[in-house]
Amino acid sequence: MTIQPRRAAIGALTLCAGAITFGVAEARTLTYAMGYPPKSIGANAGEAYAKRLEELSGGDLKARVFPMSLLSFKETSAGVRDGMADSGFLLISYFPSEFPYTNLITELTMVDELQGVPDSHVGPAYVGAMSEYVFHHCEGCQKEMAEQNQVFNGSMSTPPYALLCTKPIATEEQLKGARLRSAGALWARWAEAMNATPVTLSISDAYEGLSQGVIDCTMSSTVEMDIFNLREVVKDVTVGVPGGMYAAVGVNNVNKAVWKSLSEEERAQVLKASTVISAKGSWDYQLGAAKEVRDASDNGITVHQPNEALVAATRAFVRKDVDTIVKNYVERHGIDDAQKMVDEFRPLLTKWVKLVEGVDNAEALADLYWRETFSKVDVSTYGL
Repeated sequence: MTIQPRRAAIGALTLCAGAITFGVAEARTLTYAMGYPPKSIGANAGEAYAKRLEELSGGDLKARVFPMSLLSFKETSAGVRDGMADSGFLLISYFPSEFPYTNLITELTMVDELQGVPDSHVGPAYVGAMSEYVFHHCEGCQKEMAEQNQVFNGSMSTPPYALLCTKPIATEEQLKGARLRSAGALWARWAEAMNATPVTLSISDAYEGLSQGVIDCTMSSTVEMDIFNLREVVKDVTVGVPGGMYAAVGVNNVNKAVWKSLSEEERAQVLKASTVISAKGSWDYQLGAAKEVRDASDNGITVHQPNEALVAATRAFVRKDVDTIVKNYVERHGIDDAQKMVDEFRPLLTKWVKLVEGVDNAEALADLYWRETFSKVDVSTYGL
């Protein structure tokens, strides 16, 4: 059959265009799920990560953030594991059976190394120490992440926890019998030691719990009054107790198959962009928490200081609790080297307390995280 000249020309142009299209790599977009509501501190940190990832990759690798839509906090682990999202913001304490090694480390947020450290630097120091430990020292952490088909890419932390309540609770007597929403085993033990009753509730359910009288307080960072609108139902805040931070976070756990499909350069880009979530999230949490305390009276909320007896009781609890943590993880989760893990982690925390001393903004904190630990991850083998 003879091909007419005009048709032949069109066919040649089509083949040429196809060849050009084939030669241009298309940008890849990773789905990133967060349980935070839009415009919150967490969601803003997620958007900053997406922007940084696009910058680092020159637009070849992007992230689309799904705040409080694709996966809830409770759904994130299974959702990332099963590929419903390429990556997600994981609250590790929600899954004690799946991540016992990592959760052990996240329960050490009241230890002596943090006594006297300014609130603005406690969380950032813990994030650096925990990220370094999970990346470079904790085989058990890496194994359990792999078993859940996930790759850890850094941590994040709140400031020290306070009591956000519907009534004044600032003494041991007022705590007796009070129902306190607990974000994890650490705070549940503190509540029990103070003769209060710990209640397990997602932070997303705290508003309803407080408004309906299911709980008297939530043990949370004061910034949650803004993020989850708790200032509408909270009437009294007691700062200084129980203390401890929520650092049981995987800021950007990536599905293992997705991670494997990335080039080494792209994995490094994801790691570096993840420092933005770790740093901006932790730093903005502290700024937001301080603002909520300053603005409390304008919102009809009374801020209390704990009395001396409650402070002393809390310090006595902290001194004993490390031994309790070790015992619990040996007996309940079979982690025979639990004491060894604690002994390895504490010097890292001391180191990071010193490293963050001069940091005064989120950008400098992200740079510090990258320089000191994230950049030292071997992307040719990590998570594979």
